[in-house]
Amino acid sequence: MEEFVACWEGLDDPRTGNAELHDFHELLVIALCSVLCGGQGAVSMARFAQAKEGFLREVLKLEKGLPSHDTFSRLFRQLDPEQFGSVFQRFMERFSKGVAGVVAIDGKVVRRSFDRASGKSALHMVSAWGCEQRLVLAQIATDATSNEITAVPKLLAMLSLKGTIVTADALNCQRAIAKQIVDQGGDYVLALKGNQGRLHDDVVTFLDDPAREAEAEARTVDADHGRIETRTATVSTDIDWLQADHRWPGLLPPSARSSGCVSAGRRRRPKRPPIFSRGRSPPNASTKSPVSIGASRTVCTGGSTSS
Repeated sequence: MEEFVACWEGLDDPRTGNAELHDFHELLVIALCSVLCGGQGAVSMARFAQAKEGFLREVLKLEKGLPSHDTFSRLFRQLDPEQFGSVFQRFMERFSKGVAGVVAIDGKVVRRSFDRASGKSALHMVSAWGCEQRLVLAQIATDATSNEITAVPKLLAMLSLKGTIVTADALNCQRAIAKQIVDQGGDYVLALKGNQGRLHDDVVTFLDDPAREAEAEARTVDADHGRIETRTATVSTDIDWLQADHRWPGLLPPSARSSGCVSAGRRRRPKRPPIFSRGRSPPNASTKSPVSIGASRTVCTGGSTSS
């Protein structure tokens, strides 16, 4: 409990008089546990306290009994949102220090966060999701999708990336972002599309060459949603030309992926090549050198029309 209180140092208790009946930090513990379990408001927090009273009393004193929903409502209405956001970010940094495995960077628009009456656009959030921890490690709000590129470097700076693999979509396939990930001790897998036109075209042309030989191959077959999907990943390490023509930070090699789908008698082949930083290779495929380029193909058969 002492460590929890230390994380919230700097957040002022806005309550006065009789409203201070319940311990401030104990209310925060109950609220946090409730939200982690799917709670969405003051009523949920009060119900959680009642349902889990035995568990809560193992870690909390609860000298004044269980708080009501009015207690939680008053507290969170009076809290300074900017102050709370700053302190909560510091609280989440404790989790990011121990991050390992894959960190997925993604931006999403919060549903129904727009306000037509005041002309306010929808809230766009950029998050870092710890895949092994199953937890949002850090999050930043932006005014629009176009600002995501400027928000991602700030988001990455909050995290300890040593030994991790950072994944991101094509919007964030930028040299500056790649360099920051490498400088912070991490590796990356970035989707490669038209925003890196020349690199994308060179990789797709190379992968479509029938004379190209792959040093490693892995294949999986799944049956779901009314179709059978066969995914094939191949790896090629013959990419000296790529390193010479496209100098990404850390000699980052495109490990490109092209996927095809056969569904309802039709075949489609969208090109979605990601690039891998040095030391990483496509999943389930080994390479002979730390720098590699690969391709995967997905073939779907069945009645479904989605790829």
